[in-house]
This record gives sequence, C-alpha cells and structure tokens, in this order.
Amino acid sequence: MLFAIFGVDPLFIVPWIVTILLSIGVHEFAHALAGYWQGDDTAQRQGRLTLNPIAHVDWLGLMLLLVIGFGWGKPTPFNPYNLKYKKWGSALVSVAGPISNVIMVLVALIVFKVLGFIHIDWSLSTNLLEVFLLFMVQLNVVLFVFNLIPVPPLDGSKVLYTFLGYKRQALIQMLETQGPWLLLIVIIFGQGILSWIISFVMTLLYALFGII
Repeated sequence: MLFAIFGVDPLFIVPWIVTILLSIGVHEFAHALAGYWQGDDTAQRQGRLTLNPIAHVDWLGLMLLLVIGFGWGKPTPFNPYNLKYKKWGSALVSVAGPISNVIMVLVALIVFKVLGFIHIDWSLSTNLLEVFLLFMVQLNVVLFVFNLIPVPPLDGSKVLYTFLGYKRQALIQMLETQGPWLLLIVIIFGQGILSWIISFVMTLLYALFGII
C-alpha cells in the first residue's frame, strides 16, 4: 500500500497515516466504551477509554498497516466477570469495534456524497480530502470484514464463543491455542475470498450511496 501511494503521490501518505490512526483509535475506543458501559473499568484504568490513537497503537501492527494496508491495534483489555451481561457481554464488547468501523464508513460516504466528489479510485484524485475519505472507506471495510472472522484473536471469535457456550470449553481452548496458526492459514489460503467479499461490500456501499 505504501509503495502504491508513493507511486501516485507521496503527499497521499498524510491522509493514509491519518486514516490508520483514526480508524485504530475509534475501533479500540469502541471496545473500551462497550466494556465500560457494562460496568467494567479495566480499559479505563489502563488509559484505553480515550480517542487518542497513540494509546491504542501496536507499533508492529501500525507499520504493517502503513506498508501493506493490513495490521492491527493494541488489544483492548476487559474483564468478562465484571460485565453486566454475563452471556453476551464479551460478544458485545467485541462487535463494538467492527460496528465503529461501519459508522466511520457511513460518515465518510455521507461527507463524500455531500461534497460532490466523484472518484472511487483514490489514485485518480488530486484532492487530499477526497483521498482521505476513500482511504477511510477502504480501510474500515477491510477492518470490518477481517475482524468478523471467527478465529482468535479477532473480534469474531468472542461472538463464536458465546454461541458455543461453556460446554464447549475444550474446543474454545483449542481455538485459543491454535488461533494464530488458523488465522495465518485463513490469510494465506483465503485471500481470494476475503478480497471478493471486501470488493463486494465496497461496491454495494458505493451503489447504495449513488456514487457508482
């Protein structure tokens, strides 16, 4: 991603960095807020109940996002035993992140539409604000789709655990232990499917907003 940006206009790295920091910050803040609303102050005590993106940055994940457009933020801590909703509490904390990505996509598309921008390919634009809005749509759709994959440590795994229930602890433990390897397999062998889903979602959103 970074090389593609420099190949078009090195100045575009500015909106790309802003997009990454804003997306990570809001995503992780949403996790912290969902936990806090349910009575857990773990994230607050660790300085994570904030929109300051620096508090949520994992530097390796940030570097990968900058270079290839794929990475992660610092996981937001929460104590499931403190949550008001014992059965669904963890799932609610987890889906808060992807929901925040959807909200950011919708806000970006609304602003894009109101300002009358026309390009859906950022490489064809010369307007930094238009490029920023396109980056926001692109990255947050990726974060939304990717984080819903039900494999640890992604957000979708907590939703899966809720449906599996306590009677499936052996399976849950196996997933927790083997999760990183399973995720690597998904990334390597599922790139085509993931790319198709992401492209489909983006095209659908552009169509719904009358941009294409």
